[in-house]
Parts: sequence; C-alpha cells; structure tokens
Amino acid sequence: MTWENLTADADALRETLGFDKWAVLGHSFGGKVALEYALRFPDSLSHLILLDAGGDSWWDQENAPELLTRRGYSRRKVELARRWFNGRIAPWEFFPTLMRLGSAYDPHTSWFSAVRTMIAERHSRARPQAEIFGFSQLQKGWTVMDRLGEITVPTLVMAGRDDFVFPPEHQGQLAAAIPDARLKIIERAGHNPHDERTAEVMQAVRDFIPGRRST
Repeated sequence: MTWENLTADADALRETLGFDKWAVLGHSFGGKVALEYALRFPDSLSHLILLDAGGDSWWDQENAPELLTRRGYSRRKVELARRWFNGRIAPWEFFPTLMRLGSAYDPHTSWFSAVRTMIAERHSRARPQAEIFGFSQLQKGWTVMDRLGEITVPTLVMAGRDDFVFPPEHQGQLAAAIPDARLKIIERAGHNPHDERTAEVMQAVRDFIPGRRST
C-alpha cells in the first residue's frame, strides 16, 4: 500500500475503461489519493473534485482531536479520535470506533438515517488493516501543500461546514493554493455531506462538470 500503487491502480482502471481523460472525485482519504493522482498523472485528468479532503496529515492526526475538544466532546471520545487517526487501534476496534465517532463525523444525521446508510453500504468490504496501516504508516508526515500549484485542471473543493477532520479553514487553504479552484462549503453537514446533503452535493458536481446532451 503506497501512493505509487494506489494512483497507478486508478490510472490502470481509466485505461481499461477506455478514457483518455476522466474526472476524479476523492473523499476523505480518497481525496488524498486524488491529490496524489493529480500530481502524478496530470494528463489523465479533465476535472478534480476534492470532497472533505486534506492536503496535509496534520489536520486529521493532530488538529481533529483538538477541534473535538473545543466543540465540547468528552475526553474519552477525543482520545479515541486521536488513536483512530494515528492508527493506534486493533482491527477488532474498527467498527466500534466508527460507531462511537459517528456523531462527530455526521453531526446532522439522525439515528434512522445512519442505520439506513449502513444498510445501503452493507455490501462494502472494509479492510481494518488497510485503514490502520494508512494512518500509522503511509500518511505519517505526509503533505502535498507545497505542490498544489502544480495542479492545473479545473478543481472543485467542497466540504461540510461542520467537518472536524478537514474543516473549512483547511478547505480555504486548498482552494487558495490550487490555481483557479472553486470552493463550496455545504451548510449543516459534517465530514460526509454526500450522505447528509446528497442533493446539494450532487447538484454542485453536475454544475461543475459539463454534461453531455444527447441529440
């Protein structure tokens, strides 16, 4: 699991599907992969969408737990977040930890909506070991903030107003560093605005990427 093979796998998929260029959307850790992809395969991109993404590991590994403290979360939950974002959990703790941090990730989601989302995603195959390795090894000290000026494709930076992982302050930094990037903050949404404000997020994507009309 390296940035090299994560991005190369993505580009191999593009080639297999027969696209000369494609639009790439990356969310959360996927946003970090999307940034690496944009820097490594610039000729393969038509558009880049960063959804609650980060350009520096400091934001999730150091700032996120502190932000939870400032927002009034319990010390126990703050320390759990610190362990989570630094890969200091056991594989068996993966799903219980996600459940306990759920209200921080999705502060505007009801229990009914959370259960509905879990049912919809029941076929996904989470790999706790990959998550733990990613946090503890792959992204330790990782940053691309000094290279964002190299990204020249149209870019949309979008995030929830109440995201504690990569808050609006950081989204502004990303948008300012990427030439001509567009910034959109989704109100009443946390780290997963595509779940909490699905229609608004999808409309922003449609508005950003020119669609094809049949004739």
